Amino acid sequence: MKSSLFRDPIYDGAADPVVIWNRQAQEWWMIYTNRRATQEGPKYGWVHGTDLGVASSSDCGTTWLYRGTLEGLETGWGRNTFWAPEIIWHDGLYHMYVTYVHGVPEDWTGKARIRHYTSPDFIQWKFQSTLGISEENVIDSCVYRLPNGTFRMWFKQGNHTYAADSKDLYAWQPIGQVITDRGHEGPNVFNLGGYYWMIVDEWRGQGVYRSDDLETWERNGLILDQPGKREDDGTIGLHADVVVQGEEGYIFYFTHPGRIHGHHEDGGYEMRRSSIQAAKLEVVNGVLICDRDREFELLLRAVD
Repeated sequence: MKSSLFRDPIYDGAADPVVIWNRQAQEWWMIYTNRRATQEGPKYGWVHGTDLGVASSSDCGTTWLYRGTLEGLETGWGRNTFWAPEIIWHDGLYHMYVTYVHGVPEDWTGKARIRHYTSPDFIQWKFQSTLGISEENVIDSCVYRLPNGTFRMWFKQGNHTYAADSKDLYAWQPIGQVITDRGHEGPNVFNLGGYYWMIVDEWRGQGVYRSDDLETWERNGLILDQPGKREDDGTIGLHADVVVQGEEGYIFYFTHPGRIHGHHEDGGYEMRRSSIQAAKLEVVNGVLICDRDREFELLLRAVD
């Protein structure tokens, strides 16, 4: 790939992508936080009041078409905030865990919870519950099934990663801290090259941790920390998702192309706009490697 993968044509603030095969449409779908980069207003209102944007690809991930936003997520009156979806397919249903903030705060004072929705077709979503995994703010969930069949959710609490377990994807039991050695958010867990991996957004690139058993995690370096040379890829890679197919791993992340000289959320449209990017992952001698400038062909295959 030689250029950015996708930009939201309405608000130009696509962030926090999750990429999943839509079995009904027979397409790859990208669901993302639809930040309102073009929206002028006080402080950080533009990162609140967000819907979940949808883009689809019918050509293995090469091109993406904006399709709108997920509907039916509101359970009451008014405009609220949806961030950072995680979606998995299990036993005939899509399960979505999404960060929910009541209303549209102007700064970072909102109460954040993780909500659970299910859908048979990606179109009709049913609210199941607000997870009671913590009394503190919790955001950025990731779900992966353990070898014993239990589902584990990793999520941000404070500035660290915590976890909870579930046997059925509905009832979750907190199990405590997992990664605490540096502030971060956006955990994502996957299996590639004979190891389990967790990446976390450290706001300076993606911190990497490796595990043999999904229980004990060992620091394994940093990726997407150096600027890339592709269009809109000249800043750190933020809040990422990974798709693994066989021995191939692809990372989907977003950048703020205008923030070449630093972090300026309130610096106007050029500092707010974002771009979804993709790169290939490799495991070399037990280390996770991502050369974001390396040309590759993105070939996402259909999933049974």
